[in-house]
Amino acid sequence: MVFGFGKSVKHREIGADALNAMIKAQQALVVDVREVDEFAAGHIPGAINMPLSTFQASKLPDPKGKTLVLNCLGGKRSATALDKCVTAQAAVDTHLAGGFGAWKSAGLPIER
Repeated sequence: MVFGFGKSVKHREIGADALNAMIKAQQALVVDVREVDEFAAGHIPGAINMPLSTFQASKLPDPKGKTLVLNCLGGKRSATALDKCVTAQAAVDTHLAGGFGAWKSAGLPIER
């Protein structure tokens, strides 16, 4: 598939339950792109905080064979971070559909 200039790259979205299953199976590493104060107020257990305001695809951790999944509050900032990954040609294309809000709504565990 060839991407032209000005075209939006389609990001892969996964739901909260699917992400929770991947985390339990140790198949996902979550990177939360919300700001530090938002992250401190509650986040997906085991997530790494890399705020969008200072986000650099080159600084993403080595997922060691796991799928890197980005998340934010609702999905907009994680999509922006994924755009930065595409520009940097980082092999990251997945984010949490509905973000942390969807995670909370699903009643999944929260770390503080």
